[in-house]
Amino acid sequence: MIKNFNNVYKGKKVLVTGHTGFKGSWLAIWLKELGAEVIGYSLDPYTDKDNFVLSNLSDKIIDIRGDLRDRKKLGEVFSKYKPEIVFHLAAQPLVRLSYDIPVETYEVNVMGTINVMEEIRKTKEIKVGILITTDKCYENKEQIWGYRENEPMGGYDPYSSSKGAAEIAINSWRKSFFNPKDYEKHGKSIASVRAGNVIGGGDWAKDRIIPDCIRALEENRVIDIRMPKAVRPWEHVLEPLSGYLLLGQKMLENPGEYCEGYNFGPTLDAIVPVWDVATMVTKFYGSGELKDCSNPNALHEANLLLLDITKARFELDWKPTLTIENSIELTTEWYKRYKNENVYDLCLEQIEKFCNFER
Repeated sequence: MIKNFNNVYKGKKVLVTGHTGFKGSWLAIWLKELGAEVIGYSLDPYTDKDNFVLSNLSDKIIDIRGDLRDRKKLGEVFSKYKPEIVFHLAAQPLVRLSYDIPVETYEVNVMGTINVMEEIRKTKEIKVGILITTDKCYENKEQIWGYRENEPMGGYDPYSSSKGAAEIAINSWRKSFFNPKDYEKHGKSIASVRAGNVIGGGDWAKDRIIPDCIRALEENRVIDIRMPKAVRPWEHVLEPLSGYLLLGQKMLENPGEYCEGYNFGPTLDAIVPVWDVATMVTKFYGSGELKDCSNPNALHEANLLLLDITKARFELDWKPTLTIENSIELTTEWYKRYKNENVYDLCLEQIEKFCNFER
């Protein structure tokens, strides 16, 4: 059985920005199975092997291609479909790419988020807006304890800092236009959510460890590891998505509450170095060889970044389901099966397996 979140999404119009992306496609599938009418607004998928493409999602939801920076088109989508719930995932999501296109990264991640919030403000039917940023939004001091939701925003590289800036904008709009104290006047609940390093089937983005591993494995190449000692909070894509959906349920049921920022990260046992993750991928895939290709002169990327998930555990009764090995096994299984199976059904099977998993 798929967790249904008290059936709050059944029959609701739900807009997902970034639905062609990795996380967005999985969220769109889950929402569709919950009985929602899903409207997607996004750029084209990254590759023809993306989860969105292989699961034929364009035939199953309302699929609209558009840029967050196009206020006119974005506004037309909100006006035409009048969604009740918005999950905003669309972004320029890559650290290393942000060094090449810093201005576009800021335009998409900051102004794109502001454009979405302005459309939420103008659309009276919208009750809930959940805006997805990243664990990298925090001012990272590479400390050994996790960041809490009330700690300073920041970011070294253009991607991380753009997400920190987006969080500052979200907080400003929440206070200025969506203040929970004035809910009776505006009728909207707005929250921001931050996840760790998310893994799962159907991700082919550049410079991410799992897609890099799978590409090498499929081409019978040695797996080059750029940052073998970098420590990340790894979690399967369904972990944070379950948190986003649970938060949406709580906000619909108690609209004056939960209008804040929330971390959805893994437990401590899933905070391991990149090399360990790649080693587990080869174990579950059944083949593969690793090579340390670290470069002391490489562009800066954080070596250590952890999230504190105490707030989500206590306020939402949310906690991670999978161990790091469970997450990597589930992810690797998708990549071993996608070429020969119905990918939508494969995703459904994995969502059901996740929902029925007992830690």
